[in-house]
Amino acid sequence: MTRIAPARARTRIEPTVLQALRSPRLLSREVLAGLVVAVALIPEAIAFSLIAGVDPRVGLFSSFVMAVAIAFVGGRPAMITAATGAVALVIAPIAREHGIDYLIATVLLAGAIQIVLAVLGVARLMRFIPRSVMVGFVNALAILIFLAQLPQLTQVPWAVYPLVAAGLVVLWLWPRLTRAVPAPLVAIVLLTGVVVVFGIAVPTVGDQGELPRSLPDLFLPSVPLTAETLGIIGPTALAVAVVGLLESLMTAKLVDGLTDTHSSKTREAWGQGVANIASGFFGGMGGCAMIGQTMINVKASGARTRISTFLAGVFLLILVVALGDLVAIIPMAALVAVMIFVCVATFDWHSIRPATLRRMPVGETVVMALTVIVTVWTHNLAIGVGVGVLAAIVLFARGVAHVTSVTRDVDGEVARYRVEGALFFASSNDLTTQFDYAHDPARVEIDFSDAHIWDASSVAALDAIVSGYERRGIAVTLTGMNTASASVHRRVSGRGPDGAGRDD
Repeated sequence: MTRIAPARARTRIEPTVLQALRSPRLLSREVLAGLVVAVALIPEAIAFSLIAGVDPRVGLFSSFVMAVAIAFVGGRPAMITAATGAVALVIAPIAREHGIDYLIATVLLAGAIQIVLAVLGVARLMRFIPRSVMVGFVNALAILIFLAQLPQLTQVPWAVYPLVAAGLVVLWLWPRLTRAVPAPLVAIVLLTGVVVVFGIAVPTVGDQGELPRSLPDLFLPSVPLTAETLGIIGPTALAVAVVGLLESLMTAKLVDGLTDTHSSKTREAWGQGVANIASGFFGGMGGCAMIGQTMINVKASGARTRISTFLAGVFLLILVVALGDLVAIIPMAALVAVMIFVCVATFDWHSIRPATLRRMPVGETVVMALTVIVTVWTHNLAIGVGVGVLAAIVLFARGVAHVTSVTRDVDGEVARYRVEGALFFASSNDLTTQFDYAHDPARVEIDFSDAHIWDASSVAALDAIVSGYERRGIAVTLTGMNTASASVHRRVSGRGPDGAGRDD
């Protein structure tokens, strides 16, 4: 079970590549984890190629190149990057309407855009994603991974079901016996042996599409370098870049939580761009971080270094080119069992327990549920996360709007008001109604010692208050503003309040 814990200090130190290379135990774990991921990548890459409307070798070579590239340039060790369904869905219209050359040009441009966005600091925006959206993201991806297995469980021979059940039992029992060999690899080998020995007729990896027989070649897209070409590929490339970065950075943040370690989101952002450019130059369809395969690598297999990511790409190429006939006999039931087990382990079951729901604020539960519903409905994690963040912003603004207060005290010929709380567009709307213009004496002082002015809406509200008093011949003094509030007020209104400019 993946439980998203509140932010805390990162204290765990994961092994480095050199430490893993010097330790037979750590190295064997990384090697076997990479092998498991490579096997699981094959049917996924083929399926995503079909979604994008290209030859299966395009998705397979893209997965190989991106996994190897990100192992060197990525910011999150042990995270898997390859061809993905999200990118395939976005880029499919280009392949369908303009052909493979325009698709590759789109991938290259998307990679360049990702590098530019990384330089501009887009990765720093990750800290604005609330915990409730992160929990919804995790639960939605678990559901989507499970839904992706349903085609392999419907209208299939009856033998598929006991094979899947047996695989789940192996995946559950094996870690209780030993962790020297990853449970997913054991399940795949055992079920493949059973199918081959007993001659059981079930769908296999070979049924998903033809595997390539040669190494990838350097590919340069033959497209005119014109404004018309940019108009065709530009919007799609931007969409690919944004979707890929969002899924990759969210996955990196998830792995950070699972391993109690920190990763460089900026490096991961430009690393994704480099990997996409490398993929395009070898005729790949591009991609981003793969959540399911990352969970297999990190959670199910226990990998922690870049070695597993690198070997996942290398093993993928070896398996499909040199050992294609052997890989083709692996039953899909074995891979389905692994992915279902990943779903169960990924879902944050703690988040939907009645006791948790009773303790959590209603707004956070609504944001989590909305993120899950939109993501599952659209089959797009980027859209779901975007809607969740917007909902969280609205709920936060609504909540903060009601924590601003104004108190009044009349002392002879002076009415003193004290404003407390954050003043911004939502909280300042009703500010003008909390002053007694008709009955206040000739002098009014408004104290902002416990308030902060954030935007032009608040300054406009203050100007309206001052104007309301001045029309009645009442003098108004604004006091106690901190330096930042006074600066905003001065820039927007063109005048500084009396007594403004204190430092907090």
